Amino acid sequence: MDRLAHDLANRDTDTGGTAPEDIHGDVPALFFGSPGSAAEDASLRLAIPADLLALPELDVLYDGATAALWTFMRPTGRPSFTPTMLGDFVRWQDLIGNHFGPGKVPLNYLVLGSRAPGVFCFGGDLELFAALIRARDRAGLAAYGHRCVEILHKNMAALDIPMLTVGLVQGQALGGGFEALLSFDVIIAERGSTFGLPEIMFGLFPGMGAHAILARKLGTALADRLILSNETFTAEAMHAMGIVHHLAEPGEGVAAVRDFMAKSQRRHSGMVAAKAAMRRAAPLALDELRDIVDLWADAALRLSPQDLKLMQRLAGAQARLARAAA
Repeated sequence: MDRLAHDLANRDTDTGGTAPEDIHGDVPALFFGSPGSAAEDASLRLAIPADLLALPELDVLYDGATAALWTFMRPTGRPSFTPTMLGDFVRWQDLIGNHFGPGKVPLNYLVLGSRAPGVFCFGGDLELFAALIRARDRAGLAAYGHRCVEILHKNMAALDIPMLTVGLVQGQALGGGFEALLSFDVIIAERGSTFGLPEIMFGLFPGMGAHAILARKLGTALADRLILSNETFTAEAMHAMGIVHHLAEPGEGVAAVRDFMAKSQRRHSGMVAAKAAMRRAAPLALDELRDIVDLWADAALRLSPQDLKLMQRLAGAQARLARAAA
């Protein structure tokens, strides 16, 4: 039984849930826990699309007791947003949008974490970027970036479902991994986790949302510091800035998410409405994100051979780190 299943199996009895089904090895469990009858449980099981289990790089688990959909990235190689993983996220969002929400499978919380030890996500597929740059394939670079921001923009709108989205960080969140987190309503991070935008070190900038979102959240001066300094920030520093909303002790991230849900149940409707109001007060159009991707693609084609070597060295170092932690 993995850490998620173990933690959820030992939840406090006042949550009204039951223990999840065993999770053996890498086989995900789709459903556990429901306060309803056996017939209601069976109805929910039938309503949840089985295709959610078929996503190669995402594990999905539904908790009927809290109406929460837990998803954990399960990369096959370097923990980054490869085209395969992006394809899984597109399918994931489509399945959730079509099958969950009012009048469908209840969904109050959508949680995203990672099964990669010590890593939430290293971000963009640097090896792919280097290959596309050497091939002078601007269209390929732009297409990759546009897909990323389309996924991010849908997540920022909570897939048009009255739910709260939660990013769970248990390790490093770098580059596009950090940008992806910025699209969540709530970020919960374990102490010891780190955040950074390293793109400037090889002559690029984070092109999939950081400028637009951080400028709105922090103002342009602090956003510039995060983007241009190549600094690594602790979870505590991100909490002080207001980017991370809740801190957890190492190894207690899942429990912290459960605690957040328990404390938010009575005010869930108000929190969902408040997040919608904030999106209205500081709107972010998909076209703005796409325009920034286009600037990023143009900048990528201006990288020098030395920049590309540095990019690939970083990708190699991250891959070795991931292998060592596995």
